[in-house]
Amino acid sequence: MTFEDFENYSYFYDLPEEDESPQSSLSIAHMISLSFYSVAFLLGVPGNAIVIWFMGFKWDKSVSTLWFLNLAIADFIFVLFLPLYITYVAMGFHWPFGKWLCKMNSFIALLNMFASVFFLTFISLDRYIRLVHPVFSYKYRTVRNTLILSGIIWMSAAVIGGPALYFRDTATVLNNVTICYNNFHVHDRELILLTHHILIWVRLAFGYLFPLVTMVICYSLLIVKVKRRTVLTSSRLFWTIIAVVVAFFVCWTPYHIFSIVELSAHHDENLHDLLQDGIPLSTGLGFINSCLNPILYVLISKKFQAQVKTTVSEVLKLALWEVSRSGTVSEQLWSSDNTHAPVHYCETAQ
Repeated sequence: MTFEDFENYSYFYDLPEEDESPQSSLSIAHMISLSFYSVAFLLGVPGNAIVIWFMGFKWDKSVSTLWFLNLAIADFIFVLFLPLYITYVAMGFHWPFGKWLCKMNSFIALLNMFASVFFLTFISLDRYIRLVHPVFSYKYRTVRNTLILSGIIWMSAAVIGGPALYFRDTATVLNNVTICYNNFHVHDRELILLTHHILIWVRLAFGYLFPLVTMVICYSLLIVKVKRRTVLTSSRLFWTIIAVVVAFFVCWTPYHIFSIVELSAHHDENLHDLLQDGIPLSTGLGFINSCLNPILYVLISKKFQAQVKTTVSEVLKLALWEVSRSGTVSEQLWSSDNTHAPVHYCETAQ
């Protein structure tokens, strides 16, 4: 295959040589990225499930808990699909799951990224409105309006991530390796470049720059306008939000940088080796964000810590009670058997 043959491909993978097996093509960077994906799955599933359980079923519904609940749901849906991508990387970027799961897996990843950053943006706006515009907040900051906005956010994230359902495709390349890649369905190189540029810049604008600018403005105005700054900075919720926002941008910034670099690879073949290692690593770092939020809640939120301790204590008490009850029943049965045994013996002796 020539360079032109790969113009329609994404650089999410490292194509093996014809005499290599898929497994032997994994580089050190790919092994590191594989560990990122595994950590995100192992910590993200139980962590986000706990957050969903507490905020969705144990705590009273409020505007703040609804925002964080939706954030946890976005992360939870995503990490459930991670075993597919872990298998993909472990098999040397061979996709055995078919075209529709290829499309769905990529769509869920983008849905998670956009939904997460949109919810973080509205959490920042909500915090600003509540403290700086209390009258407006009292009138419009309601659970009902939060649910409506949450639905709009999910639909917006689905629309922006929707092109993955159309462009993602599978193809069998060297040595019968099936890849999951961006297939722009055209043979016009200029149109391929234009499509690729539009997708990357839309993701950058809506999934990174706009949210970043919005959050910076919101928190800057909060610091300037809130007179009693000690009230603001001493709030556990404030530091929880700050930590979640910083974690998101630290995790996803490398991904967007390499996405921009990927655009230059259409004109510079020397960038291919960099992208083959850089994109899986930056993607893995982005995936780690899905398991960080529950950890941040536990480390920062005293309410969350207390709830976890209470729940664990209740579970342990229940388990000990059942064990104790089981032991008592066993003793009663043993005692009952011993009580009846002599009677039975005497009867047979007679």
